[in-house]
Amino acid sequence: MSDINKTSKGDILYAVVKAGLGSIPVLGSAATELFGLVVTPPLDKRRQEWMNEVAEKIKSLEESNKVDFSSLSQNEQFIDTIIQATSIAIKTSEHEKIVALKNAVTNIALNEAPEKTKSQIFLNLVDSFTVWHLTILTFFDNPRTWFQKAGQTPPNLMMGSMFSVLKTAYPTLAGQDELIDLIWNDLHNAGLHNTSGLKTMMSGDGTLAEKTTQLGKEFIKFISES
Repeated sequence: MSDINKTSKGDILYAVVKAGLGSIPVLGSAATELFGLVVTPPLDKRRQEWMNEVAEKIKSLEESNKVDFSSLSQNEQFIDTIIQATSIAIKTSEHEKIVALKNAVTNIALNEAPEKTKSQIFLNLVDSFTVWHLTILTFFDNPRTWFQKAGQTPPNLMMGSMFSVLKTAYPTLAGQDELIDLIWNDLHNAGLHNTSGLKTMMSGDGTLAEKTTQLGKEFIKFISES
């Protein structure tokens, strides 16, 4: 796993930016100092925490004879995934996204992930999506199962909208109509669902039906624990 700690493109970019700031008289010097004091410590901390979590997970898989370190070192998709996931992980403080990235790396190690191109696209989606994107997509993958796991009774509607069902599950989204519409459109544009607007009226059973596409289900599986 020592290869993972080698200089990445992100490290090179940081060095270039720092050198560029340092070349600017007076302001450059102050900016460089600020960059070093404010940005570097948390960046290093995030990288170290991420690498420790991934290393511990892979080590546990090896101890249970599910993966082999020597094989992983020759697995180009795994190496590509580690590099890409690491660059994403150090850019976020969101626990849910870190977990999604760790699950993705684990699934690649276990050979339980889609082919290389699709995996790279999925990682890019994790990078660009917010936690609410992941939460809403997962909810609509199977609303009935979500309510069951949450120990809640799903709405008993004759007619209704997916929007009302979503707000029942997540009351904090009340009054966030524009934000939810934006997220839903993002998920649609990514091909993860093919459903009309969240406010479209439908039967009660329809509001609780699965809404994700096959691609959406693959994405959810990719970022979920095996």
